[in-house]
Amino acid sequence: MINLETPKKHRVLVDQAHQVAMNMLRPISRKYDQAEHEYPKELDMLAAMIDGLSDSGSNEGAGATGVRRDESADDGSVKNGANLASVLSIAEMCWGDTGLLLSMPRQGLGNSAIASVANDEQLKRFEGTWAAMAITEPSTGSDSASITTTARLDGDEYVLNGEKIFVTSGDRADSVVVWATLDKALGRAAIKSFVVKKGNPGMKVERLEHKLGIRASDTAVITFTDCRVPASDLLGSPEVDVKQGFAGAMATFDNTRPLVAAMAVGCARASLDLTRDLLAQAGIVVDYDRPAQVQSAAAAKFLQMEADWEAAHLLTMQAAWMADNRKPNSLEASMAKAKAGRVGSDITLSCVELAGSVGYSEAELLEKWSRDSKILDIFEGTQQIQLLIIARRLLGLTSAELR
Repeated sequence: MINLETPKKHRVLVDQAHQVAMNMLRPISRKYDQAEHEYPKELDMLAAMIDGLSDSGSNEGAGATGVRRDESADDGSVKNGANLASVLSIAEMCWGDTGLLLSMPRQGLGNSAIASVANDEQLKRFEGTWAAMAITEPSTGSDSASITTTARLDGDEYVLNGEKIFVTSGDRADSVVVWATLDKALGRAAIKSFVVKKGNPGMKVERLEHKLGIRASDTAVITFTDCRVPASDLLGSPEVDVKQGFAGAMATFDNTRPLVAAMAVGCARASLDLTRDLLAQAGIVVDYDRPAQVQSAAAAKFLQMEADWEAAHLLTMQAAWMADNRKPNSLEASMAKAKAGRVGSDITLSCVELAGSVGYSEAELLEKWSRDSKILDIFEGTQQIQLLIIARRLLGLTSAELR
């Protein structure tokens, strides 16, 4: 039985993450939004703190690190593990600043890809690395199955050629998890992921993008020209399983999509908390014990946003809990990402509107949060792609049958 209250075992972690968000991230949020591409050096101290907690075994799920399904024997008990801990802590950290969370050393989305696909030897070997994830290409947006970056086996190395865009932490990370195809003729089944270390000859960061939001986080364009990668750095099995198809690679998203949903939940929560305070200062008190229709229009709108936020929050927790308990969660991961992405963007923009000139100015962080939240409805699969995946799952149709 799933219980969507915060588990007791994770409450200390959630409280710690909230304190970090309030006392370390919020104070420098505006600074690094304005100083785009400047590395937030304050995060080095925070990363050291997380490493210390990790060494003591007391930080399960802290930050945006990779999470993995529990492969232990299923004894029928209910588990509240690393996936749930991660989404809870990430939501709190994004209550502080989403861009800064995405800039955390050794906490990249590529780490989740490693955790999802790597074998035990690779997990140990890549422990401690900071991995970005490179999927999107100039001619391939949301359709990850049609990527054109190639990987050709040459002796005991693979040779990568192609271009990747919108790589979060692509310049700062120690390594990049690159999705490439072993054989275009075999379709999506031949797509594998490779860990390419920073400084590897043939890999070049071409430029950093200027963005609407999450400006504290670097977003890179990376090219691969005859980039040689050890065969041992192909994550998981090198075998092409046509029957399995793209399922192995897509398992990455079943872990990362709830993480991105948690980011949207945290950013939206920050906007709601501040907006409630601003409304109260203006004499508008939101009464949760009275029907919305008998309150002011502003209060009624706020109650509707709270309800939408709660739905996104619960869907996100459900998707993570299912992963912890070894339950297939592809549908729920997409539902959480779709709901949280849309609701997060709607809430942050509506909070700007409710706060009027204060919300639109830089006097408060509301306008920044509205900019930051938009990307959370786009990357890791756009809103439209999530709805398509959900429809396929509900109708029992393949990608070929429903495009």
